Amino acid sequence: MKRIATIQDFSCVGRCSLSVALPIISAAGIECCGVPTAALSNHTGFSTYYNRDLTDDLHNFGSKFSELGITFDAIYTGYIASIEQMDFVEDFINRFGRDGAPVFVDPVMGDNGMLYSQITADYAQKIRRLCARADVITPNLTEAFLLLGEDYRESLSDSDICEMLKKLADTGAGAVVITGISKGSQIGCSAYDGAGFHHVFTEKQDLFCMGTGDIFSSAMLAALVREKPFPRALDIAVRFTEEAVKKTAADPDRRFYGVNFEQALPTLIRLMEE
Repeated sequence: MKRIATIQDFSCVGRCSLSVALPIISAAGIECCGVPTAALSNHTGFSTYYNRDLTDDLHNFGSKFSELGITFDAIYTGYIASIEQMDFVEDFINRFGRDGAPVFVDPVMGDNGMLYSQITADYAQKIRRLCARADVITPNLTEAFLLLGEDYRESLSDSDICEMLKKLADTGAGAVVITGISKGSQIGCSAYDGAGFHHVFTEKQDLFCMGTGDIFSSAMLAALVREKPFPRALDIAVRFTEEAVKKTAADPDRRFYGVNFEQALPTLIRLMEE
């Protein structure tokens, strides 16, 4: 069985980051090992939360992995809590990625044209360097503009998106996926894998969902590690995310702080086996 390390934060309540990546990747038939960058009582979409930075612990985790000779078939990063942690991530990739292990980076920095409060110019510059050594990156539209050093805008043509994808690929990333692109009544993603452009869209649902990017990225990585072709991995991730959002929309007890991805896991398993 293949083994993935995913380096990102863990929220006790609220479906995002590690609490999403662990079950989704596991359901795809891959061992998923969480390496937490921070521990939160609940995610930051709530009015209040407790956050414990785990930078010092990360180095201790790495020391024990090294002692035990633990390595990974792929490394997947989500939210990284500080510039110092990004140095750890780069070292982790060098030390614990098996030969040919793909690096998958979700450059979590903002959404809807707004940066998260803790993101600085130095942080953005550092994550650009991490993206440059990744095999796949999955920024949303806000993050894509930030990586390119350009001002955010929403009115984009298909050719604009393709130009952005190519520019991001030219910075060093092997393949680029821009998520959360809206086209009228549809939402989806556009990607460039060096061989060509790919676009997968689905109908929007009438509700606001947090955590869909984490769901998409986790499913896509799992599909790629399962050796699905790149366009098929994109399709699996979009269809699974769509089903999770539909399950949430149909739930009369739905909450703002998470998507009902658990109810959509049978769809993911079926898509992986097709």
